[in-house]
Amino acid sequence: MTTDILQEKRNLLAELREKAAMGGGAARIEKQHEQGKFTARERIERLLDPGSFLEFDRFVVHHCTSFGMDKNKYLGDGVITGIGEINGQKVALYSQDFTCWGGALGAAHAKKICKIMDFALENRIPVIGINDSGGARIQEGVESLAGYADIFYRNVKCSGVIPQISLIMGPCAGGAVYSPAITDFIFMVDKTSYMFVTGPDVIKTVTHEEVTKEDLGGAATHNEKSGVAQFNCLDENECFERVRELMAYLPASNYRKQEAKETADSVFRDNTKLKEFIPANPKKPYDMKELIIDVVDDGSFLEVHKDYAKNIICGFASVGGIKIGIVANQPQVLAGVLDIDSSRKAARFVRFCDAFDIPILTLVDVPGFLPGTTQEYGGIITHGSKLLFAYAEATVPMITLITRKAYGGAYDVMASKHIKADVNLAYPTAEIAVMGAEGAVNIIFRNELKGLEGEAFDKKKADLVKDYETRFNNPYRAAELGYLDAVIYPEETRKRLFEYFTVLKDKKVELPQRKHGNIQL
Repeated sequence: MTTDILQEKRNLLAELREKAAMGGGAARIEKQHEQGKFTARERIERLLDPGSFLEFDRFVVHHCTSFGMDKNKYLGDGVITGIGEINGQKVALYSQDFTCWGGALGAAHAKKICKIMDFALENRIPVIGINDSGGARIQEGVESLAGYADIFYRNVKCSGVIPQISLIMGPCAGGAVYSPAITDFIFMVDKTSYMFVTGPDVIKTVTHEEVTKEDLGGAATHNEKSGVAQFNCLDENECFERVRELMAYLPASNYRKQEAKETADSVFRDNTKLKEFIPANPKKPYDMKELIIDVVDDGSFLEVHKDYAKNIICGFASVGGIKIGIVANQPQVLAGVLDIDSSRKAARFVRFCDAFDIPILTLVDVPGFLPGTTQEYGGIITHGSKLLFAYAEATVPMITLITRKAYGGAYDVMASKHIKADVNLAYPTAEIAVMGAEGAVNIIFRNELKGLEGEAFDKKKADLVKDYETRFNNPYRAAELGYLDAVIYPEETRKRLFEYFTVLKDKKVELPQRKHGNIQL
């Protein structure tokens, strides 16, 4: 008899587990698959290391009785939460189940997410949110809105303490978008991910604009135009692989030191390709990514925000196993000039690296800030100051390498010695000046050139330009003043970076006591 009772209880548990696993039922699961999307549980299985997932709150249900909701309940309440591992690193995560009320968030749903976020913060492990939701559960009214706010509050508490990653795997609308917006990195999937505060129908009603979901808030839109998302993936499987790749560069929290990345790439190999890589003609572009790939371990560079503000490059790599963040001007796009979008992009990346004690390498080839009314009216002063603030506030090890141009205020902003970069290097091709030679001559010698015409004008100006270039189209004046710590050959870049980063690994900076700085927003 006792055996029968025990077996009955075991059968009940198995039945409830199976019911929870089915979410909104077989028909809705099939519909999810027809849309090219995995279910909430399938996503967890594909993202995490095999067999590592431990689920929390599998049998939670809502307690809403309005609008017949008491007769419509799903075990788990439309979200799966728990802990697992990625590359052996413990992570907390939640995955919204679109087969249950379209993944709509209610009070119990929100409490599950808040609980796993609290667990992540208390145990100092990253948290990953897999978002696939139509928004607030209307039947629960203000309780749904309160649930969102509870999540937002935890996003802010976790910021800078544990890495937060958002995967947008379906619709993410209304108040739901603000949780991903606060997190560190947003992944989207082409043609199946959408983010917007108000959808196409509301926009048409209010402003009479007609726009598709894809154009309004699709993956391409937010990766290329708005800059809201950092990664655009072809499908869900690629998304999971990219997340796993990113996690390999991130510490579990700001409390833990980075572990070295395994590599067989010798730190003593020469960067032979770079010996004559920088063009002799200062106006000729080159691809800064090629330089990065030649210097880092195994040519492995994970670019962040690669489709947005392409005139600046941000991403993760390692040198001799030391994991670093890289910020680099891209001479191939707008000559590497700084503008509103590139300043915002780089500032956000620098602040992330600083928050999690990831050393920063800055590669400089910048002719200045982009001129024009569009930039000035758009607040280039404010946005440019964000990058300046981020670098000046950072206390992580910072190495700056000037490969070619470093002109004007952009020289100062790009992690110069004056805002406390630890080691400032330059190639022999470096040019450090207020502006280019021709522009400088036009200003400094305008009176001398005023009365000249024809050949006399051309010869005089050419001589003045050549003299200016002789003085400033090299790194040695800055080196004389101590603004550069060394001028290095390009082919020795990798070994020098490794040596300096090794020395800087125990860097400590004491900052004045304050609640927080007031960065321009």
